[in-house]
Amino acid sequence: MTLNDTAVALERLTPSGLTSLDAWWRAANYLTIGQIYLKDNALLRRQLTPEHIKPRLLGHWGTSPGLSFVYAHVSRLISVTRQHTIYLAGPGHGGPALVAAAWLEGTYSEIYPAVTQDGEGMQRLFRQFSSPGGIPSHVSVTTPGSIHEAESSDTCWSMHSEP
Repeated sequence: MTLNDTAVALERLTPSGLTSLDAWWRAANYLTIGQIYLKDNALLRRQLTPEHIKPRLLGHWGTSPGLSFVYAHVSRLISVTRQHTIYLAGPGHGGPALVAAAWLEGTYSEIYPAVTQDGEGMQRLFRQFSSPGGIPSHVSVTTPGSIHEAESSDTCWSMHSEP
């Protein structure tokens, strides 16, 4: 694919493509919030009550929407260009955003089959986040695709694509 072909393909974001991209981003943001805040009622099928909220809130929401935004758009870039890409994310406490992305794309459930891509799996995802016996609140070796773990400001997370 030439550079011009790539530019033309990237310009062709249809209204339905934009809707899909936005829906993915909003879903990733909801999954991120759910991991940080919810211990029960993941799909909000019942009225939200204090009993549904985790007693100890960990994870940084502030970095997460931006990480998910970049992830969504880079994923589109990869699908259009088949570019070999690595996504290096620095804010370690943006971990719930990257876990959400891995869950949405199915990678998380491949590594953790009990965390299925349905309501029950979503509930498991939320409960295990930053809890004893679960996963940490930052990107770590338990995050599919994680290639480096260090201090929060030095954490790198990888999204690599193959053609």
